[in-house]
Amino acid sequence: MSRGPGAGSSEPWDARVSGCPARFDEGLGYWVVDGPAVVREVLLQPETFRPDNAVLAHKPLSVKALRVLSAVGFALPPTLANNAGPSHRRIRAAVARFFSPARVAAIEPLARELTTARVTAAAATLATGAEVDLVQAIAAEPPALVLLHLLGLEDVDVPALKAWSLDSLELFWGTPDEDRQLELAHSAAEFYAWLRTRTTAARQAPTTDLFSVLVELGLTDEEVCAVGYFLLIAGQETTTQLISTAFHRALGTTITPADLVEEVLRTSSSVPTWRRTTATPTTLGPTTLPAQAPLLLTLTNQGGPADLAFGLGIHRCLGATLARLETRVALECTQQLLIRVRLTEPPPTIDLLSFRAPRRLRVITASSSASS
Repeated sequence: MSRGPGAGSSEPWDARVSGCPARFDEGLGYWVVDGPAVVREVLLQPETFRPDNAVLAHKPLSVKALRVLSAVGFALPPTLANNAGPSHRRIRAAVARFFSPARVAAIEPLARELTTARVTAAAATLATGAEVDLVQAIAAEPPALVLLHLLGLEDVDVPALKAWSLDSLELFWGTPDEDRQLELAHSAAEFYAWLRTRTTAARQAPTTDLFSVLVELGLTDEEVCAVGYFLLIAGQETTTQLISTAFHRALGTTITPADLVEEVLRTSSSVPTWRRTTATPTTLGPTTLPAQAPLLLTLTNQGGPADLAFGLGIHRCLGATLARLETRVALECTQQLLIRVRLTEPPPTIDLLSFRAPRRLRVITASSSASS
């Protein structure tokens, strides 16, 4: 691989051989930053390594897709993950109250109840000799229902939220062709229109839910919708994906749930990478980076701590403790079922720039004679 732009040399190089902490990947169009120490350095310097590109579309959107989004006033101004400005602290503080340690600890019985009910139903289906998809049957809905409860949101179509979430992740972190982009843009526009409806309702009759708190904070409609857009995705879909990965890893193992959660976070988190951009020309070790250099930070499977999967500093994931709790609970509730089943096919994967997990985990009881 050759050096990318701004590296200051025309000599061929390979970061893995030279020890350079950043290498330009021409296929991705990013400077890939490996190594926990260097990633930590980047995350703890938001003024130098800005989050401006954190939620931009990895593949530029087509004119047709942009028109669909524009028709509903779709906008993602800086609020949380993409905000390094002065408004970040107060928005984050307002949202963080929904994820306080006390509130998260108190939600465990609900998470356990929701998961246990689904495990019981899945076990009954498996007992008939039928196949079960562990992702849809167990991992999909509890994180969404728990999040909605924490945020005080009622009357939400959970299957629609799950579909909107997966479509938006693909739109912003995938590489869909123009036809697929258009399809995904319609889904994102539908989601955004729903967010606008909830924002309007909060202005007219405020309660104590997420939208009302954001309105009371003085945010514009676009800012409220931007917070809601990615919080309602990241707060539950990435946890579903983490649980799905943990289920896959748990098959055929005897590792305790709490230990398995940490192992998955270290090696194969559902959010294995994240983006930053340089504010000015800067250096990472011997590597010179130009201003506006797009960075792709490797968070997992680099020998770093499990906690790095949630980021560090002012943009650390607000739901880190919740995600750990929900994944542990899911494993504890499903542990006895997981030792009795086997996969019927190699799991297809969600494989996006910053999101990775089994798309489905189809299993049957291990003693079943059904073909694998």
